[in-house]
Amino acid sequence: METLRFTYEGGRPAPGRAPEISGVLGSGNLEVLVEPAESSGTLHIEVTTAAVGFGRIWQAVLDDFFARWPLANVRISINDAGATPAVVSLRLDQALEAYTTGGTPS
Repeated sequence: METLRFTYEGGRPAPGRAPEISGVLGSGNLEVLVEPAESSGTLHIEVTTAAVGFGRIWQAVLDDFFARWPLANVRISINDAGATPAVVSLRLDQALEAYTTGGTPS
C-alpha cells in the first residue's frame, strides 16, 4: 500500500456541506470521500492505493481534476484498488457533483 498526499491552492470554496462518498472499493475501482474542511483556502487530497509507484500518474490525474473543479476548503480521501485514470476521473466527478448539489448524481 502507498499513501500519496496532494495540496492545491487558489480554488473557490465549494457549496457542499455534508460529506459525500462515491464508488466502491473493489478490484479496478475506488471510493472517493469528499468532505468540508477548514483548510485556509486549500484542497487536500489523500490517496491510499494498492498500486505502488504511480505517483506521477496520480499527480497528472489530480492536476486535471483541479483544473476542472478548482475547490477550496475541501478534503478528498481516495481508497484505490487499482482503478485506471479514466475511472478515477469519473469517480471524482461523480463525488463532486453529489457534494455540490447535495445528492446522488444523475
